[in-house]
Amino acid sequence: QWQLVESGGDLVEPGGSLRLSCIVSGFSLDDYAIGWFRQAPGKEREGVACISSSGRLTNYADSVKGRFTISRDNAKNTVYLQMNSLRPEDTGVYYCAKDLVCTILTLKSGSKYDSWGQGTQVTVSS
Repeated sequence: QWQLVESGGDLVEPGGSLRLSCIVSGFSLDDYAIGWFRQAPGKEREGVACISSSGRLTNYADSVKGRFTISRDNAKNTVYLQMNSLRPEDTGVYYCAKDLVCTILTLKSGSKYDSWGQGTQVTVSS
C-alpha cells in the first residue's frame, strides 16, 4: 500500500524557517516525482514545488521561488521542503503527493498527482 506521511509543520513567526518532511512507503521513491502542495482556508489548493525522480529537476511556484527549496534523499525514502523567509500568506496545510514527472504545468494542475498524504499545518503569525 502506497503511503506518504508529512511532518514538520508548526507555528512560526514571519521571517522564520521550517523544514517539512514527506516520508514514503510502499513504493520505490526512485521511480516517482514528488510534489508539495498547500491549501489555505477558503482558497484553492496550490502547487508549491516538485522534484523529479532523479532529483536533478525541480520546479517552484512563483510565490515561493528563492525562499523554498525541495530536495530528496531516496535512501531515506524522504522528500524535504525547506521553507525560509516565511510570510503570513504561506499559512496553510501542506501536502505531498507523487507523480511520474515534475513539470510546472502538472504542478500547477495537481490533477496527475496521487497518493496524497494527510497534511501538516504551517501557520505563520506573530
